[in-house]
Amino acid sequence: MSKSEKKVAIVTGSSRGIGAEIALQLAKDGFNIVVNYAGSAGPAQEVVEKIRAVGGDAIAVQADVADPAAVIAMFEATEAAFGRVDVAINCAGVLKLAKIAEYDDKTFDQIIAINLKGTFNMCREAAKRLGNGGRIINFSSSVIGVRLPGYGPYIATKAAVEGLTQVLAQEMRGRGISVNAVAPGPVATELFLEGKSPELIEQMAKMNPLERLGQPEDIARVVSFLAGPDGAWVNGQTIRANGGMC
Repeated sequence: MSKSEKKVAIVTGSSRGIGAEIALQLAKDGFNIVVNYAGSAGPAQEVVEKIRAVGGDAIAVQADVADPAAVIAMFEATEAAFGRVDVAINCAGVLKLAKIAEYDDKTFDQIIAINLKGTFNMCREAAKRLGNGGRIINFSSSVIGVRLPGYGPYIATKAAVEGLTQVLAQEMRGRGISVNAVAPGPVATELFLEGKSPELIEQMAKMNPLERLGQPEDIARVVSFLAGPDGAWVNGQTIRANGGMC
């Protein structure tokens, strides 16, 4: 299969953690990959090299998803490199915790800008550019169901993402484009583990009946299913990949 015949996926926030694992999994599935990053180019380029090492093709593209112009430029760079965009995966996000009464305006604006506006910017551009049969996969969180103190604004952004997902699925009628969301439970990434005691990590692992934290590859396999042919009949849904936590 030539480069122009291979499907192409943009994975935002894919320089590390869950996003990086998704990029690697989709490359193994046969996609050309755009590894998006906001800041450091080094980790993103490392993901690109891992993809090329397993026979895939990828490029790293810097873009702050909260900036509409940067998102447009990323789609244009993807089309210039690979000729098309088939799948948009909105994995970029931030987690800033504080009780609602203590949440400052700057942090609130940041979490809205990245988690909600960033997803909206990507969805809007994907809705314009994806060909028939494309896939849009957003990221929510299973913490919505457990209502943990300190997570208020974060949960608000993810609940909004689920609403966008459901409406956009309806708006894509007639084009064969599915729109879904994945809502992971706690996943053992560097970002998640940082600053947590072994006791807290163990407590969070026991929140689900499988009694373990998720691994990035657990989430990547769900995304692979939604992006691939076996997931074609799933549309407008939020998949709670959390080991049965809620």
